[in-house]
Amino acid sequence: MTRELVLDTETTGLDHEDGHRIVEIGIIELENHLPTGDLLHYYLNPERNSDKRAQEVHGLSREFLKDKPKFSEIAEEFINYISNSKIIIHNASFDVGFLNSELTRCNMKELNDDKIIDTLVLAKKKFIGQSVSLDSLCRKYNIDLKGREIHGAIKDAKLLASVYLELIGGRQSKLDFENITEKISSAEKDHLFDLEEYYKDMSLKKVNHLNINKEDYKLHLKSIQTIKNSIWDKINN
Repeated sequence: MTRELVLDTETTGLDHEDGHRIVEIGIIELENHLPTGDLLHYYLNPERNSDKRAQEVHGLSREFLKDKPKFSEIAEEFINYISNSKIIIHNASFDVGFLNSELTRCNMKELNDDKIIDTLVLAKKKFIGQSVSLDSLCRKYNIDLKGREIHGAIKDAKLLASVYLELIGGRQSKLDFENITEKISSAEKDHLFDLEEYYKDMSLKKVNHLNINKEDYKLHLKSIQTIKNSIWDKINN
């Protein structure tokens, strides 16, 4: 059995060396290149404001995040969950840089580079000279980008999982991925793939020891409306 974890983060800015922090982590588990339905997801209190551009991308305000756990509070669970598995990341140097910065603050060992698979590197080898952003790769492989107006770690991890399977195996892997996803219970699919429906359908659910409720989600949406000249207003108009 091969266990792989598809990981994405959202952050307060672009450079951890300038003191920027992680505000969200999303991980989807694969076994033998198929989704298990298991995941790990956190919103985190970064103890600082996000840059304007970063908040426009992820929509997570300091107000929304202020009562969320700090990275130090989830660090041990995060490391235990990762264990010795391969980690799939797009543009890995960015996410790994932030994760290692957080782990260093906790006096914990950094991630093992040998366990990281960077889909950006894989894509550059396959599509030489072409755009290999996550959005571009999704379009190349006809992967649905609906609902990505605002980035989210779990949502992006799900997209990346589909892209990764295309990069390593092509259409057959994608079909297998789709087939097994259909067998996951509707509740698990909500957890795994659609946070919007996840909040809409139930007042409270539990995702790997993290309680998220619809009031949080409403506050999240409200915070987005306070952003002046938001790129999402331009998109919607």
